[in-house]
Amino acid sequence: MSEQIINLLITGTLDTLQMTIISTVMAMLLGIPLGVVLVVTSKGHILENVALNKVLGAIVNATRSVPFIILMVAIIPFTRMVVGTSIGTTAACVPLTIAAIPFLARLVETSIKDINFGVIEAAQSMGASPLQIIWKVLLPEALPTIIDNVTVLIVNLIGYSAMAGAIGGVVSGILQSDMVTNVFKLIL
Repeated sequence: MSEQIINLLITGTLDTLQMTIISTVMAMLLGIPLGVVLVVTSKGHILENVALNKVLGAIVNATRSVPFIILMVAIIPFTRMVVGTSIGTTAACVPLTIAAIPFLARLVETSIKDINFGVIEAAQSMGASPLQIIWKVLLPEALPTIIDNVTVLIVNLIGYSAMAGAIGGVVSGILQSDMVTNVFKLIL
């Protein structure tokens, strides 16, 4: 392999890592709390608020059902507003994060719903507040599966980052069109 190809692959790998790490951290900061809220506001749970739960659930479902490539194009104005451009690795982080947050929220919701409700009832009977139940019961009990969920999220983000090349992010060997042309010239 020529030095130019190696440099392009290194650049693409580093850009993929940057997008994946930024999007994962943002998804964890916003998606895990959203998943917790989706659980605790559901019917019969510790902070029941069915109206809020339905609204948040609808937003999560709507966002998750939009194909990623369409989401990227649809939020170009928002991306420009947030990062000042709609092209490049930094710009690609915005749609990746927006796709990752509801994805992780649903995974976290499922993890927490798998916790035996008897554990929650035991904490309530000992006088634990809803916040104590969340921090000292729900999150610790669900932590192993939440870690698994973050791993699944990272794998999905790496796949999504390949599509982010459509808006200019250099990723996973899928490079901007002029770079791809240069690679083919070098190979041929």
